[in-house]
Amino acid sequence: MSTQTEGRSALLRLYLGRGVLAVAWALAFARAHDDVDAVAITLLVVYPLIDAVSSLIDYRSTPEGSERGVTAFNGVLSTLAAVAVGIAGAGGVQPVLHVFGAWAVISGAAQVIVGVRRRGPELGKQWPTLISGGLSFVVGIFYNIQAAGDNPSLDVLSVYATGGGVWFILQALLLGWKSRQVRTRTA
Repeated sequence: MSTQTEGRSALLRLYLGRGVLAVAWALAFARAHDDVDAVAITLLVVYPLIDAVSSLIDYRSTPEGSERGVTAFNGVLSTLAAVAVGIAGAGGVQPVLHVFGAWAVISGAAQVIVGVRRRGPELGKQWPTLISGGLSFVVGIFYNIQAAGDNPSLDVLSVYATGGGVWFILQALLLGWKSRQVRTRTA
């Protein structure tokens, strides 16, 4: 198996796992966030930790390249976001939305950078990753605006996680399709 095929296979598993975890998190959070209590805060901390662990796995499986540093940065950022959102949870909905929004903006930008650097045909052009990162950036701005408004709500976070999960699953499917094309051509 070539290094390119191994890299594509590792990304496929990572994106699929990350997508499924995001959707599962969204389902759990949709049922648990009516109050910013211990369960909701725990789930809020877990979500960026999923991203941090995913970034670590991605970093370890990525050969030396320009996206490796961005992946490491995103892992550290997501770890800090987990701590910050845990602390913000004590202050209620507004601080949580501010922290989550700031994290979504910065991690979305990092995701776009990684997607651009992985755009080659061997990794499926990365369209779902680019769209997801761009949406994260825009939605993060919206969360900060909503947090400053009169009626902030954490409902939007389940939608955010579901959308992100779906985009990661689509990227995994695209990588799987690309792998099948490569196998068919070499067989």
